[in-house]
Amino acid sequence: MTLPLFFFYLFSAILVASAVMVISARNPVHAVLFLILAFFNAAGLFMLAGAEFLALLLIVVYVGAVAVLFLFVVMMLDVDFTSLRQGFLQYAPIGMIVGIILLLELLLLAGSFVVSPEAAARSGLPMDGTTENMRAIGLVLYTRYLFLFQGAGAVLLVAMIGAIVLTLRHKPNVKRQNPVDQVARRAADTLEVVKVKSGQGL
Repeated sequence: MTLPLFFFYLFSAILVASAVMVISARNPVHAVLFLILAFFNAAGLFMLAGAEFLALLLIVVYVGAVAVLFLFVVMMLDVDFTSLRQGFLQYAPIGMIVGIILLLELLLLAGSFVVSPEAAARSGLPMDGTTENMRAIGLVLYTRYLFLFQGAGAVLLVAMIGAIVLTLRHKPNVKRQNPVDQVARRAADTLEVVKVKSGQGL
């Protein structure tokens, strides 16, 4: 067994085990930590495959920003996870149907390459072998897939705004600032000057 093959099996085994622990861990903080471990092992697999850009993207973006943000949100918010798990069984059939559909699509995709191996050659782009990995990805993304790349960014932006709007809850007993009212406030609206004669004050 060669050294790259050994590391491939090592990273793959840890990745699969950590992915299983993400969905089976009872503590959400432990689930996020296992997710970070899964990202690191996936980055190791990308490095073995020669995709250095994707490996660094997983570590810098996903581990350094997304997963750590999840960890801080889970640790700082007082979320009652027992109440969230109460309606899990009623959504289980829909989740199983979606999972089966995704599994069938993956099997069909893998089967298409087995039935017609030339499909992969037709879908690939002719690239210069001397071009660096990051430069090649940039050329493909910002030339052939420019509109799809920008569309994906727009969809993610709309999804982020929608998630904020749907989850934002205003508590009635919490005082909030209104910058428009603060800027438009005049001294006559909040301040009253009373002239008190000598000897008539408090």
